[in-house]
Amino acid sequence: MTEGLLTTAYIAASVLFILALGGLSNQETARRGNLYGMIGMGIALVATIAGAQVTSYGVLFVCMAVGAGIGFMVAARVQMTAMPELVAMLHSFVGLAAVLVGFASYLDPASHHEGVEKTIHEVEIYLGVLIGAVTFTGSVVAFGKLHALISSKPLALPARHWLNLGLGLACILLGVGFVGAESTASGMVPLLIMTLIAFVFGVHMVMAIGGADMPVVISMLNSYSGWAAAATGFMLSNDLLIVTGALVGSSGAILSYIMCRAMNRKFLAVIAGGFGTGGGSAAKGEAVEQGEVIATSAEEAAELLKGAKEVVIVPGYGMAVAQAQHTVSAITQKLQDQGVKVRFAIHPVAGRMPGHMNVLLAEAKVPYDIVLEMDEINDDFPNTDAVLVIGANDIVNPSAMEDPSSPIAGMPVLEVWNAKMVVVMKRSMATGYAGVQNPLFFKENTRMLFGDAKASVDAISAGV
Repeated sequence: MTEGLLTTAYIAASVLFILALGGLSNQETARRGNLYGMIGMGIALVATIAGAQVTSYGVLFVCMAVGAGIGFMVAARVQMTAMPELVAMLHSFVGLAAVLVGFASYLDPASHHEGVEKTIHEVEIYLGVLIGAVTFTGSVVAFGKLHALISSKPLALPARHWLNLGLGLACILLGVGFVGAESTASGMVPLLIMTLIAFVFGVHMVMAIGGADMPVVISMLNSYSGWAAAATGFMLSNDLLIVTGALVGSSGAILSYIMCRAMNRKFLAVIAGGFGTGGGSAAKGEAVEQGEVIATSAEEAAELLKGAKEVVIVPGYGMAVAQAQHTVSAITQKLQDQGVKVRFAIHPVAGRMPGHMNVLLAEAKVPYDIVLEMDEINDDFPNTDAVLVIGANDIVNPSAMEDPSSPIAGMPVLEVWNAKMVVVMKRSMATGYAGVQNPLFFKENTRMLFGDAKASVDAISAGV
């Protein structure tokens, strides 16, 4: 493929990637956005393979076949509840790839330059390996937390901020030694040491973040993986990889910022230690007796929904785990057929990753126009007859507004307690992912429906 044709293909792929991001910003156009992204990636792969830099097609096609086979099997088997873990693990692959490409580029005699070009290339390698190493270990720890292999409780080491500062300064000093190294052998030592430090920093950074902040962690690591890919593009002099990495990195950073604003948290504060306790120490006053809960049955809940004029359903991670979204969609249709106005309320950080609940409801064919964001529906709760909370906890916790000492104080929540009646479906009285008790459960207008979410919604569906 000629250089001009390769450039044209890369421009076309870049445009398609931009259109893909634009499409993914809205549920109605998400499918089209995914299609644009797949076509763009297909063009990028074909153009890169046909480029002059690729000479060993046998090894390349074998590796592509193995990767494609693994990707197909994972995509076919993964459950929607496991999507956050999968995303975190895929981010780790991008980070590790950046590290390996960085070392390979540094050791490749053909990639060595002279003078200013040499300095620029070494800075690209150093930053690529640094960002990639942090992304790799941070994403692995995020996978462990999301998959319950690691406790969601934040690891608050003594003087952890000083530790982070020390690790950062060490990386800067090692970078000076690396760029000024006279030979590859002498430069390899600071590069290896920095890589190990970056691995440690990635682990500590995510370990210090609590369970309630994990959706922000996912988008943050998405941003890191994008910048790692962009750094890899600079190392390989690949314009498309630079553009693609910059798109992913910037969009991930913007998403993280938007989510932090929705949670009334500063982005830097989340990175420095988060606010979710994830099963840590109780908030002040949490041990005080809050009263008794009022239990209800699925039959009573069904009667309440049938007798209501306006119903709001609040889905949470419990609905995802139980795979109850299809039955919830059926309940919605039955209630609408009986003249009940039904809407869904989605919190920005519901689930384990941004947009988790939206994807589940779209999968169950819930109409987009009745799925509303928190800011769109919070003022309507006082006029709502019944709210059905399915497996959600922290996002409907009044402590965020009423208890300044709570670990989630200041976090905007869905104010479901303002409705005339609230039915909360939970397995038990256990705290949510942030490890905070929920006073909603003890309010006079709240009824607790205990049990498996799937079994409960099945019973409600039968009653409706």
